Amino acid sequence: MDTVLFFIYLAVMAGVTYLIRAIPFVLCKGEVKNVFIRSFLTYVPYAVLGAMTFPAIIFSTNGLVSAIAGTIVALVLAFAKKGLLTVAVGASAAAFIVKMAEMFII
Repeated sequence: MDTVLFFIYLAVMAGVTYLIRAIPFVLCKGEVKNVFIRSFLTYVPYAVLGAMTFPAIIFSTNGLVSAIAGTIVALVLAFAKKGLLTVAVGASAAAFIVKMAEMFII
């Protein structure tokens, strides 16, 4: 890639990123009083995090079965209010065990 073209892409990306963050501050001077908008803005970070994380979970292993097993274990442990480390280790262990079982069965 040409160096000049790279810096043009970089400048456009930086400008777009800045505008996305700066426009809400310019447009919304006061406190948001609408209950619907406040609740919507409360849940946006969780929805974005889920949308970014879920595909990575599914494609993290070479097999769909082990990825689903890890996801199920993680969801069960999370709903049981276990800590983040417990959920991560439990999901990883479940995916590992299922993957090893797949290797020995096939």
